[in-house]
Amino acid sequence: MGTEGSMTRIMGLDYGSKTVGVAISDPLGLTAQGIETIQRAQENKLRRTLARIEELVSRYEVKEIVLGYPKNMNNTIGERAEKSLEFRDMLERRTGLPVVMWDERLTTVSAERTLMESGVRRENRKQYVDMIAAVYILQGYLDYRSR
Repeated sequence: MGTEGSMTRIMGLDYGSKTVGVAISDPLGLTAQGIETIQRAQENKLRRTLARIEELVSRYEVKEIVLGYPKNMNNTIGERAEKSLEFRDMLERRTGLPVVMWDERLTTVSAERTLMESGVRRENRKQYVDMIAAVYILQGYLDYRSR
């Protein structure tokens, strides 16, 4: 099972009020793919969400996490961004991995567009949009790293 050199998977997360979209990179860190959307009943009930992320981290041998950072369009930090920073701290404590904040201002819009163009019906879109947003967050980061 030896993971050699640069064979490290990176996890991308889109943190929403009731869901966390999860994406994972290939072992070479080139492409992102969506794996699931973790649902939770209430915004602040994060124990099971964190436990699930931990399971996925160990299953995929993740070495780094990229978390969407929802700044406001004018670059200020709002309530969602504050919550994302708190979530980052929880993730770092829980997994011991570095968590990179990645500006995600346009990802949800792009994810919605992708789903529309691929003909996913509106009522089914919600369940995929967070996962696809996570893919955009992670892919943006992977592309940035490879430049």
